[in-house]
Amino acid sequence: MMGQLYADALGGAGAELEYVDGTRVALDTARWFDPIDGDEALLERCASPTLDIGSGPGRLTVELTRRGVRALGIDITPRAVALTRRAGGFALLRDVFDEVPGSGRWTTALLADGNIGIGGHPEALLRRVRQLVRPGGAVLAELAPPDATSRVDRLRLRRGPVVGDWFGWATVSASDIPRLAHAAGFRQVERWTAHGRWLARLSR
Repeated sequence: MMGQLYADALGGAGAELEYVDGTRVALDTARWFDPIDGDEALLERCASPTLDIGSGPGRLTVELTRRGVRALGIDITPRAVALTRRAGGFALLRDVFDEVPGSGRWTTALLADGNIGIGGHPEALLRRVRQLVRPGGAVLAELAPPDATSRVDRLRLRRGPVVGDWFGWATVSASDIPRLAHAAGFRQVERWTAHGRWLARLSR
């Protein structure tokens, strides 16, 4: 059900994120299709090959491919994968915790658009992604501002009366990323801002 709601949202149908306390937030999927201010600060740090985790409709995967950077997007939604391929990028229907091609050989892994929150357990996610990148490789992650509180929420997708299953999603503050990164086995952490977005490079 969640996959269908997400697919509908990518197709332009209105969808919301609903939290367990009843709060609802409109899901602005339109912003995932076109370049966003600050994307360049991620793109310029990507080296071949790059794995775009939770790639959605593929704006970053496609742009990297256009620039001559070998890139693969993975997403759990068939429509997102289809949109990426239609736009000229390479993408697979895949969960990051399942088998991923090129494991241990990726130079860069992208966790853009807050995708460090996937699964609701950021340390476990970072440990998994560390397995995917080669020695000397790096993870590029987008974070919440340093004054934000890191937390894990339970939420679901809603479109009118139709709802998906509850899932966990983490928010990671830029203040907390050094601790999480080191716990997951990364040696160095670099943080910076671009157009109001907080970003980090975790070096293996």
